Amino acid sequence: MMNFQSMLKDGYKHLTGLEESVLKNIEACKQLSHITRTSLGPHGMNKMVINYLDKLFVTSDAATMLSEMEVQHPAAKMIVLAAKAQEAELGDGTNLVVSLAGELLANAEELVREGLHPSDIVEGYSKSAAFILELLPSLAVDQTVDLSDEAAVAMALMGPLASKQFGYEHLLAPLVAKACIEVCPANPKNFNVDNVRVVKVPGSSVANSAVLNGMVLKRGTESSVQRVENCKVVVYGQAVDTSATETKGTVLIESAAQLESYAHSEEAKMEEYIKGIYDSGARVVVSNGTFGEMALHFIERYGMMAVKIPSKFELRRFCRTTGAAALVKNEPPSAEDLGYVKEMVVQEVGGTVVTVIRQDEAVGKMATVLLRASTEQVLEDMERAIDDGVNSYKALTRDVRVLPAGGAVELELSKALYEFGRKQTGLDQYAIAKFALSLEVVPRVLCENAGLNAEQVMPLLRAAHAAGQTGAGLDIQEGTPVDLAAQSYYDLYDVKYWALKLATDAATTVLKVDQIIMAKQAGGPKPGAGPGGE
Repeated sequence: MMNFQSMLKDGYKHLTGLEESVLKNIEACKQLSHITRTSLGPHGMNKMVINYLDKLFVTSDAATMLSEMEVQHPAAKMIVLAAKAQEAELGDGTNLVVSLAGELLANAEELVREGLHPSDIVEGYSKSAAFILELLPSLAVDQTVDLSDEAAVAMALMGPLASKQFGYEHLLAPLVAKACIEVCPANPKNFNVDNVRVVKVPGSSVANSAVLNGMVLKRGTESSVQRVENCKVVVYGQAVDTSATETKGTVLIESAAQLESYAHSEEAKMEEYIKGIYDSGARVVVSNGTFGEMALHFIERYGMMAVKIPSKFELRRFCRTTGAAALVKNEPPSAEDLGYVKEMVVQEVGGTVVTVIRQDEAVGKMATVLLRASTEQVLEDMERAIDDGVNSYKALTRDVRVLPAGGAVELELSKALYEFGRKQTGLDQYAIAKFALSLEVVPRVLCENAGLNAEQVMPLLRAAHAAGQTGAGLDIQEGTPVDLAAQSYYDLYDVKYWALKLATDAATTVLKVDQIIMAKQAGGPKPGAGPGGE
């Protein structure tokens, strides 16, 4: 009888059965989960990742790790895609997705080896997810966060920031809260995370970081004018220089007078161009390209400021901040093309020259966190923490509910799920019990990462929840159950909801795979191969 392999082209691989497909996929996902889970929580360990461009990352941020690791295994990639969906949607909770999905699959492996069919496990996991997501709203802390109150927002952001930069959350939370509130529109649901920028300046300490209403460019000006106030701005999306012709031409000059006349005509044209900018009312000229020497000469003569912004993304943000339109032709601007800036000044911060653009709220809402720290690596990790804080504020604009932190929610859901599972009569009750056990991965990993003995601490946490203390989470300093909500450490409802949902969806998708059919790789040298495919 012809087998399945003979139906396919040469080079195909066909893996089937529990050993070859299901258990291999589970093993790959478990390995991925073990990499990230040691970075979960305030005392999470750092990972040193060197990407294909030889760029070094030292971070405990799971999203950065997963994006730089380039995971190739198809099953593990499903977990990575779930984590990336969480990062894109909410900007936080990626480690929870990977850790929980890995734990769900590890516990499913035991049931598969005992003879339970993956379909029964998937059904049990789906029932469990529906039950806990229905129960989750009842665990929300009875407190609403006023999105325009800096103190209240800073308290709500303390938990997400503490999980990334433990010990610095009291310094970072007020900065993030102030920056987010400054750029928050009248309808908070339209909040744009791109309006909060971070500029990293090495030196000094985190305590010297500040929030500025406007933009900060990490470079000086091209002209000698260092400060302007209440003036109009013109932005060019190209170089401010003499325009080159599209075709080559030859000019035959027969005398010195003709040479002098040719040079004068070029100067006169440039002066007319710069004078047109000056007459339009603009006192700041911003370019995406270079400034020609002749153009700078006339900009200096008319007393204008020249600023170069090489990044097209920064140029776009500058236009949004000032209300200017980027011109693509070397011509004087019209009144509609001009922007406005309240103050633009060159300063020196810790030996780094920066241009600070302060703005009225009515023109363009943009806030910049000027971040100070000792080294570049610390600054980059702080920037990632602030980015998570800003995304957490966006999550709050969608749903202001908060949950107890420190694994309290997972333990309470686990307790309720055990009781729910005992009432089931089918084979899915075993999967429900394993799901309840998997939820305990969060407090257990928090214990392990903090150097505590999980075997001693977990019974104390279970006992506290059995006694009705629904908000009892882990105090990583003392290793005892404590209500962290009373200390203003919260988890955001939206982040937790989507993390639980995505982790379950990813785990059940992997469990449903029973055959793997792999085509032969395309010919040619492999990526990164040397001459001759070496």
